[in-house]
Amino acid sequence: MVLESYLNEDFGGVKSKNSSSEVLQKWRDVCFVVKNPKRRFRFTANLPKRIEAAAMRHNYQEKLRVAVLVSKAAFQFTLGVQPSDYTVPEEVKAAGFQICGDELGSIVEGHDFNKLKFHGGIDGIAEKLCTSTNNGLSTDSDLNRRQEIYGINKFTESEGRSFWVFVWEALQDMTLMILGVCAFVSLIVGITMEGWPKGAHDGLGIVASILLVVFVTATSDYRQSLQFKDLDKEKQKISIQITRNGYRQKMSIYDLLPGDTIHLAIGDQVPADGLFVSGFSVLIDESSLTGESEPVMVTTENPFLLSGTKVQDGSCKMMVTTVGMRTQWGKLMGTLSEGGDDETPLQVKLNAVATIIGKIGLFFAVVTFAVLVQGLLNCKWQQGTHWSWSGDEALEMLEFFAVAVTIVVVAVPEGLPLALTLSLAFAMKKMMNEKALVRHLAACETMGSATSICSDKTGTLTTNHMTVVKSCICMNVREVREPKDAFSMCSELPDSAVKLLLQSIFNNTGGEIVVNKAGKSEILGTPTDTALLEFGLSLGGDFQAARQASKLVKVEPFNSVKKRMGVAVELPEGGFRAHCKGASEIILAACDKVINANGEIVPLDKACVNHLTDTINQFASEALRTLCLAYMELENRFSAENPIPVTGYTCIGIVGIKDPIRPGVKESVAVCRSAGITVRMVTGDNINTAKAIARECGILTDDGLAIEGPDFREKSEQEMLELIPKLQVMARSSPLDKHTLVKHLRNSLGEVVAVTGDGTNDAPALHEADIGLAMGIAGTEVAKESADVIILDDNFSTIGTVAKWGRSVYVNIQKFVQFQLTVNVVALIVNFS
Repeated sequence: MVLESYLNEDFGGVKSKNSSSEVLQKWRDVCFVVKNPKRRFRFTANLPKRIEAAAMRHNYQEKLRVAVLVSKAAFQFTLGVQPSDYTVPEEVKAAGFQICGDELGSIVEGHDFNKLKFHGGIDGIAEKLCTSTNNGLSTDSDLNRRQEIYGINKFTESEGRSFWVFVWEALQDMTLMILGVCAFVSLIVGITMEGWPKGAHDGLGIVASILLVVFVTATSDYRQSLQFKDLDKEKQKISIQITRNGYRQKMSIYDLLPGDTIHLAIGDQVPADGLFVSGFSVLIDESSLTGESEPVMVTTENPFLLSGTKVQDGSCKMMVTTVGMRTQWGKLMGTLSEGGDDETPLQVKLNAVATIIGKIGLFFAVVTFAVLVQGLLNCKWQQGTHWSWSGDEALEMLEFFAVAVTIVVVAVPEGLPLALTLSLAFAMKKMMNEKALVRHLAACETMGSATSICSDKTGTLTTNHMTVVKSCICMNVREVREPKDAFSMCSELPDSAVKLLLQSIFNNTGGEIVVNKAGKSEILGTPTDTALLEFGLSLGGDFQAARQASKLVKVEPFNSVKKRMGVAVELPEGGFRAHCKGASEIILAACDKVINANGEIVPLDKACVNHLTDTINQFASEALRTLCLAYMELENRFSAENPIPVTGYTCIGIVGIKDPIRPGVKESVAVCRSAGITVRMVTGDNINTAKAIARECGILTDDGLAIEGPDFREKSEQEMLELIPKLQVMARSSPLDKHTLVKHLRNSLGEVVAVTGDGTNDAPALHEADIGLAMGIAGTEVAKESADVIILDDNFSTIGTVAKWGRSVYVNIQKFVQFQLTVNVVALIVNFS
């Protein structure tokens, strides 16, 4: 009890994540018995560096913010004024380009509209960079020469430390230094008294022991640092969609060059400085760079995109202008040293144990030295020789001191906190092999004590390979599992309805059908978009023809709050039309008309609503995701500034999308439950779909509860506390519902919560949870940045594996502590006796 209260008082404030600097500093101040601070505190947060980095970041943000404001103000006063003539450097001209990297950097960084206009706008800069905004860079051109002129998209990294640096650090140990002095004195006295080599035995023995300790310690630490370096490289593997040679392809952000055309969507981090080419509703969060919390709208009037900022909404095409260390983000990253990860609660407690044992060892060392010296002095006093000292007696006194130092060496378990770091590093490596990338060291440890997992459905419990298998178009329900079924259905539908359906599918989508390098058609986009586009193709539709026939005027991308996506198109025959798709109940509630079996538009009466609602429930009970498609005619005065209407639609139909459950999920859920971990499903899908899949996975039991997000929101605090322990499924949830659930589980019920997320809006819940798990395939860069662990294969079974390795860390540490304390106590008693 005394030990527990001591640990909690001085070392108990450190949390698994987001601990304050004051709390982190407090336990360091208590650890005054430290033999080698450089080694003991190596894998803990470097607080002075953090403070320095924060000040530097704030300085950069302020500089950039002022530069942008000055540029905007100057633009107001210099409208119509041309900048002075720009001279192309000879090296750039010789390479075939008409603009240099510094000029490009000054245009985008400074938001310099005058310079942009002077160079002919975006098309003019594309021409000077020898590229095309439509087809991107051509690989026929000399990309190496372009790289030499404009640089590469990589930041300056700090050099790795050599093995000898670790040897030097190991030598900083105070007790080893004292033993080194003892060895030196022993050698001098021994050789003087007994000659070489007999008199050197004791001294050389101490030197050999010191070297053995130093090299074993340095080897262990060096190997560990290499492991962390490998993991850091894995964290940096980020790909993005680009167009080169007219083909869409995925490429590492580190291979980007000025002139590349890249495609950005919600949640992406802008990988380089560039100019907006085309897109819709693009909101950029520049807080990481300028410190401004208000998102910036990017359009052709404000086309500047800065590296390191994040896409908060919308999607766009961007031309890269500046890369790597020429960007402000690159300069910021190059100068900052982050100061390492926070130490974990277990690390802190082991430091506390090492400190307590250190104090005990120090006490025994002092007592031992005092007793031995007192014995020698007594003997000399009795002999009356206390004023005269021989060489043997001096050597004996030195041996007493060496014994006392040895007691400190064996008693203080300096390796105890480092053993945890080694165990965590080993677990991280193993998790990496099991498709889990650990971003924060503490997550390995925390996952071992997880009591609740809040998991997404789509892509985590299911495969995320979606296909449309059922449809209800023009009030007729049909199975469309095979392309021939879709073609047969198409021949039975009125032509006008088919035309509307294909227009809706091909225009109201975040996906695209492109031709790949092999010359074959390839569907890009989310699994839901891909399933719908495949359905459109099976109906005999032509994506490119449909896109060219009508012009997109406005796009409101899908997000998990609205649960709908909408577009407005200008029709070839004149006029405007809006298409929307999304959660079936929400879109159906926005409709007041429907297309009947004859292709006629009729009012949506009670009988029609009941038929469509029953169809949605029927599809959902078969574990199908349901989407409703609808359209409405718009006024001729509609423009991109107008919002897309939310009501008054005509229902085209409902589709049921099959997303099979991943193999092994049911077994993994059962293993988690037997290990005392409660698994809850939190999804944006229909409640009947969610319940059907939850039962199939073994999540929803007979005594479990399923609820919809809107109902959950309306509950009082007391009702929530009674409801949450029984809650197993939450459907039609918003990111805020997920955040509320996680907060109540942690704060009110004292659970250790792991939560999965893939979207930008999941970031608050991932941050709030004890362990945030982001999806590696479906997850956005924003979600990954907020997470502690990235599940690289998006598989629920991997989450169970992470929990297993987390628990193994605790088992390893228990064994090591048992071994270390046994050795230390025995060594202490033997030396003291």
